[in-house]
Amino acid sequence: MKRTPIVSTISGIGGELRISGFVDSVRSHGSVLFLDIRDFSGTVQAVITAENEDYKNVKEIRPEWVVEILGLVKERPEKMKNKESKTGDVEIEIKKINILSKAKTVPFSVDTDGSEIGEETRMQYRYIDIRRDRLKRNLQARHDVAFFCRNFLNDKNFLEIETPILTKSTPEGARDFLVPSRKQPGNFYALPQSPQQYKQLLMVAGLERYFQFARCFRDEDMRADRQAEFTQLDMELSFAEKEDILLLVESMVTELVEVIFPDKTIKEKPFPRIEYSEAMEKWNTDRPDLRDNKEDKNELAFAFITDFPMFEKNKEGKRNAVHHPFTMPVETSPQKIKKNPDKIKGCQYDLVLNGNEIAGGSIRSHKPEILEAVFSVLGHTKEEAQEKFGHLFEAFSYGVPPHGGIAFGFERFLMVLLGEENIREVIPFPKTGDGRDLTMGAPSSGIDKKQLDELGLNKKEKKK
Repeated sequence: MKRTPIVSTISGIGGELRISGFVDSVRSHGSVLFLDIRDFSGTVQAVITAENEDYKNVKEIRPEWVVEILGLVKERPEKMKNKESKTGDVEIEIKKINILSKAKTVPFSVDTDGSEIGEETRMQYRYIDIRRDRLKRNLQARHDVAFFCRNFLNDKNFLEIETPILTKSTPEGARDFLVPSRKQPGNFYALPQSPQQYKQLLMVAGLERYFQFARCFRDEDMRADRQAEFTQLDMELSFAEKEDILLLVESMVTELVEVIFPDKTIKEKPFPRIEYSEAMEKWNTDRPDLRDNKEDKNELAFAFITDFPMFEKNKEGKRNAVHHPFTMPVETSPQKIKKNPDKIKGCQYDLVLNGNEIAGGSIRSHKPEILEAVFSVLGHTKEEAQEKFGHLFEAFSYGVPPHGGIAFGFERFLMVLLGEENIREVIPFPKTGDGRDLTMGAPSSGIDKKQLDELGLNKKEKKK
């Protein structure tokens, strides 16, 4: 007999079936035992009486044991039906029960939302934490959103293409994670902060419409909406202008909300377009929360922020690119870019939602002379620019179409849609606030000397 998902038991009244799952709870009422059994699809009540030869074995069962039940689906008496449960109209009369796996007492309850449990404990036992309904719901939504976006973009003639994880360290803003090369002693790979250069090279290759759910890595301090390892929904289009990309994004997001989150209301359609200078003047932020009621998590106030400055100065007075150096300046004269950089705007746009930046993109510079001017403003000599980005200049010398794109912070987008306060709640195995994976015990110092010698590295001991 095939296993039946618990959610389907409601349609099997009068028939026998086999279910498997975790024991949610055990309750004794004299000579009758009640077990709530859950799998990913739901929870159902099972019952066994003392006349059953398996009764003694059932008495030993504890919460979180894994069991298999052969039983008869019965409709519960009207007064005993649980209207809050999808399977609350039925119960399973146990004919036979097999214990598949015993469990120690779990370190915390999984029948709450988990907010009362400390971060360290939750992250150490994340595989138990995920058993709670809230996290299962979040991960189901993560799948649903990804699946929707894949289908939407496929229908728009996009190709899903993976780009490398081991790549070259280039100055793009955040600190890189570095990986030493055994085959090339003294040289290092970097984990990608984003697929930015690769996706532009795909436009040079003539693929025209690309997307991927890209793994990105940034060695920076974490906060509620940021992780060192995260996912971008990344896309790039050839022969596209800013308006083409904004309309594509608006269409995808609007349809996504209507299909997957029908209880949510989009405040304004089409999404407002707000210039950066106006946003800073009115709200003193480039990610304003435009909701009428800031406490209403079902109100979604989207807006595009446009016309950002191309450059900004850091604390040391050095200029940085507000977005990244591959953004096309509105002013395309290399001489004027170098002469008045602080007055130059970039063809950059962000999508904000309820006070969060959830996506950012730009039209890209596809002319080497503009890129060289931008790198010059950023303090790079022509030689330094060639050393860091020579591969891109070389590629562009073989013909490159005008192109642009955008990337969603996938987990941040989900966090807002699901009404969560921390990005960790939509990631299966997130890092803690100080960057540790407590489930696996990473990072660890357990690297033996042989491995270090092969890589030409020495471990620096901590000072006591």
